[in-house]
Amino acid sequence: MSELPKFVEFHEEGPREGFQSEKKLFSLEERVGLIDALSDTGLKQIQVASFVSPKAVPAMADAADLFGAIKRTEGVRYTGLWLNENGFERAAAAPKVDLDGVFCLYTSEPFCKSNNNCSIEDMRQKQIGWLDAYARHGVSLDVVYILTAFGCNMQGEIPLEVVVENVEFIHALCAERNLKIPTIYLADTMGWANPVEVKKRVGLVQKMAPDSRIGMHIHDTRGMGAANFFAALEMGVDLFDSSIAGLGGCPFGCFADMTAAGNICTEDMVLMCHELGIETGIDLTKLIEAARMAETIIGRSLMGRVMHTGTLDVIRDKRKAV
Repeated sequence: MSELPKFVEFHEEGPREGFQSEKKLFSLEERVGLIDALSDTGLKQIQVASFVSPKAVPAMADAADLFGAIKRTEGVRYTGLWLNENGFERAAAAPKVDLDGVFCLYTSEPFCKSNNNCSIEDMRQKQIGWLDAYARHGVSLDVVYILTAFGCNMQGEIPLEVVVENVEFIHALCAERNLKIPTIYLADTMGWANPVEVKKRVGLVQKMAPDSRIGMHIHDTRGMGAANFFAALEMGVDLFDSSIAGLGGCPFGCFADMTAAGNICTEDMVLMCHELGIETGIDLTKLIEAARMAETIIGRSLMGRVMHTGTLDVIRDKRKAV
């Protein structure tokens, strides 16, 4: 087990993962307002939108317009998501999208079929083809996600050996193409992880890819997000995807209730880091203001805790004043 990291980096996904999960469509102005507020918090990366089928995800139909409308802050990267080469080309053509070369490796055949209408092997071959498209745009292979790395609602338990095979695949591909091993994310896409499995699987990937940075994409679907986050911290993980106010979820995850919690809540995890003495470079007060803005836009109470209670520093300051 590693010591806790000194600094943790958060990649904000609420504007993309949050709004694509909602049945209601929200105005461009509302989403731009939230992204601009997030840009002022100290976050260094914000995932703005998905370049996917408008028929499948209507909320993302105006992705290019959204990128064109946001006010950019120096030092902040504004990224998008795509599931095929056409989506990548759309992202590359959109105004000022910060392009990451991303692979999404699947552990679950039914989830791959649901998300991409093809088998795991077919999806791998398609993504190998993406490398040529990335090269045309001067984009390197930066990040590999191992999706449903802990379990899948459609398939059930995901054996450790499947995670191993995915890491071996990316090692072999990088060796064949003379590429640097990218950042490897373990994604708990449907909320199956627990702290013991987080430590076991993170530890395994650390041994298999000692030169690769490890990230975590944790969903709080079943209330274990914070525990899993802390377990990853204990393993030295210093890179996390998260969503403002706990927005989001997987729209193709076969949940009984689509209001099930999505990503770990950015402001709650930032609070945990600060209470543990871990730096984040984020202004928590501004982040809470953005979370409350998100709640106003969505129009219902959201999953975040500290946005409703305030920080401990607020209470500490009040006690000092007494």
